[in-house]
Amino acid sequence: MTDVTSRARGWFTRVVVIVLDSVGIGALPDAAAYGDEGSNTLGNIAKQVHLNLPVLRSLGLDRLVPLGGGAAVQSRAAFGRMAEASAGKDSVTGHWELMGLVLDRPFPTFPAGFPPGVIAEFERRIGRGTLGNVVASGTEIIERLGSEHIRTGRPIVYTSADSVFQIAAHEEVIPLSEQYRICEAAFDLVSRGMGVGRVIARPFLGAAGAFSRTANLHDYALEPRGRTLLDLLTAGGIPVVAIGKVADLFAGRGIGRAVPTRSDADGLGKVAAALADVPGGLIFANLVDFDTVYGHRNDVAGYAANLERIDEGLGRLAAALGPGDLLVVTADHGNDPTTPSTDHSREYVPILLTGPRVRPATDLGTRSTFADLGQTLAENFGVVRPPFGSSFLDDILEEPVVEHP
Repeated sequence: MTDVTSRARGWFTRVVVIVLDSVGIGALPDAAAYGDEGSNTLGNIAKQVHLNLPVLRSLGLDRLVPLGGGAAVQSRAAFGRMAEASAGKDSVTGHWELMGLVLDRPFPTFPAGFPPGVIAEFERRIGRGTLGNVVASGTEIIERLGSEHIRTGRPIVYTSADSVFQIAAHEEVIPLSEQYRICEAAFDLVSRGMGVGRVIARPFLGAAGAFSRTANLHDYALEPRGRTLLDLLTAGGIPVVAIGKVADLFAGRGIGRAVPTRSDADGLGKVAAALADVPGGLIFANLVDFDTVYGHRNDVAGYAANLERIDEGLGRLAAALGPGDLLVVTADHGNDPTTPSTDHSREYVPILLTGPRVRPATDLGTRSTFADLGQTLAENFGVVRPPFGSSFLDDILEEPVVEHP
């Protein structure tokens, strides 16, 4: 393992990045072009539910978005918000940009469903017919078509405002291994063949009126279109541990160890375990329940409760940080559960940074791209810089950056 401290004495030797999937903090200036004018995932939830988020408040979150409950507290962290420079509002685009890759063109979307010829070819490849091929919420479509799926054995195909080909099937009707094979066939057809960003397996269980999606979802994503920070760290001998769906979103590239999770609580537990046995490098986690369990279901109360659970867990993680650690909390897009839409929303995301060497109460302002994070971490670890973004490393350190040979 590379001795990270030999690269940058006094900088951060270990960085933990936690993506609160879909926790946006207000509509971007171009949100109306995406149908998202007025979206503010966190702010709108706070208008409906009293949020008890002492840790996130202490990190400066209430300096970025009104959370209710009185005046903002003095931040012990560095804080700011970031705008998405890439076109789109999906998890792949957001995570790639966080790691320094800004896309020059969006992934294709299919607001009227996929062309009949594509579906016919897909059915030919998997040897069975399909249901759906519509834009839909995942929970709504399995309630609507789940019984027919059980009767016919045909998988349910659906999409959304994002560039995604989703396949839902009951685990007792189509075994998981076969569901994944079907998704691999779809990935070859629509992702490699047409540039669709992701194919997602959406397994479910239960009976009519009580169907529920399981934790066995699996993302099949295109490889990044250029080198990301993960590639650059791995090439430089810096360990990269991916927790949750991060490995899926980067197609496994640039990742030394991938750790799956079954829930956000499990994800935080896996981060804590990594802190105990990974002495240096990048620990990169995604907490997906905000998006898949609550945001896409417009479950305001559930979303709020998860925020409070994660806030408590972040407090434990912050207390466990060592002298050379940096904890980063951010997001990849929005998914406002208070709006009629069940899709992602085009929003600013928070950037909160804490650790013993972070200058407290540092306002980073509004960053023009998520890629500023990737650029900052590249500078910190002394690796080749990504092509996009501006580093804010000097702004957050208690002492200014000094280059070392």
